[in-house]
Amino acid sequence: MTAAQMLDRDWIAARIPHGGSMCLLDAVLAWDAQRIRCAATSHLDPDNPLRSKGRLASVCGIEYAAQAMATHGALVGEDGRRPRVGMLTSVRGVETHVDRLDMLDGPLDIEAERISGADNTVLYRFTLHCAGRLLLSGRAAVILDAAQAAGFVAQ
Repeated sequence: MTAAQMLDRDWIAARIPHGGSMCLLDAVLAWDAQRIRCAATSHLDPDNPLRSKGRLASVCGIEYAAQAMATHGALVGEDGRRPRVGMLTSVRGVETHVDRLDMLDGPLDIEAERISGADNTVLYRFTLHCAGRLLLSGRAAVILDAAQAAGFVAQ
């Protein structure tokens, strides 16, 4: 993907189930069939919906990674079809290297790599960096079309 093809916040918000201020990502910087790299500055916003008592804990980076995964799913999905809805079912091996994200002064660099997957499940490895510094890393399992897989039908 070239810089001219960079996908912005509006493109992302139209394709993931996180609208308004809950869409945390600013742009897709690069992607291919296995990986995505996104940027975000919403961690600096005092009105970030994930803040608690004015603070944004480092574990909130998992939501940034989950949104990058959802964006990746929209990018690699079938053209012309609505992106499949995913539900984060587990996170493993999470390591935090900072206490808070709101204390950082630069943009977040969010990377997710699909390491395995079948029809309705996907496993990603993810990292968050700021100015080259590792902030958070881990793995996340996602079930696609979870409501349908459980036998629920949207009315």
